[in-house]
Amino acid sequence: MRSTWIFYRKEMLDMSRSFKLIWIPIVFAILGITQPIISVFMPEILEMSGGVPPEMLSLYETPSSAMVMVQVLSQYSTMGVLILVLAGMNSVSGERHGGTAELIMVRPISSFSIMIAKWFAQCTQLLIAFGFGYIASFYYTYQMIGSLSWTSGLASFGLYGLWLILAMTITLLFSTILRGAGAAFVTLAILALLSLLNSLLPTWFTWSPARLSSLAAEVLIGNTLSVSSVIICCLITVGIIVVCLLSAARLLQKRVLPN
Repeated sequence: MRSTWIFYRKEMLDMSRSFKLIWIPIVFAILGITQPIISVFMPEILEMSGGVPPEMLSLYETPSSAMVMVQVLSQYSTMGVLILVLAGMNSVSGERHGGTAELIMVRPISSFSIMIAKWFAQCTQLLIAFGFGYIASFYYTYQMIGSLSWTSGLASFGLYGLWLILAMTITLLFSTILRGAGAAFVTLAILALLSLLNSLLPTWFTWSPARLSSLAAEVLIGNTLSVSSVIICCLITVGIIVVCLLSAARLLQKRVLPN
């Protein structure tokens, strides 16, 4: 346990030195803030761009607060996930191919402790970035458009945060096998496939982890969710996360040194 804590502090120190704990939350905050601003000032933006009939501008209606927050989550589903995957794609492969892993593994620390420390460090970075961006977007939406349900906002934050943790864990797994760019590509392909299957066959994939993003949006809108469906989806996601961590620890032990 002590070795895991020491390695966790080392990971957090590396993130602070690379300024990931600063620029990633800032990017998430910008993504979250721009959506309510654009929603409110869209008529002025279209009018300044020119070529838009006044009749069309008069038909524009500012979306509700809940819909704006759903659009914020949509932003995080594309740019947010991409940023997190790119930030974590070298978390293991960089040490393996740089020779750092060899120095670490000669010490009395297990591969599982290393992966757990890395996972907690990545989760800390993720929750700081997503939390900062979500709170900023929630506040601006509340001030500029209208009130929002705090309970729905917290539930949505938890469901979508679990989806982001899964994306980060898959990145960590493939980072033990592939180099950074390859790990990022495979992770994004898997996440895109899960989201595509959930969109095309929603009744067949009610258990899919990709449904977490849809559930987060439905909670914001105010739709009534099936408690059993939410629990099953969350449990399957947690199970996949655990399997990915165990697999990553095993692969790290076998592939700790580059060829």
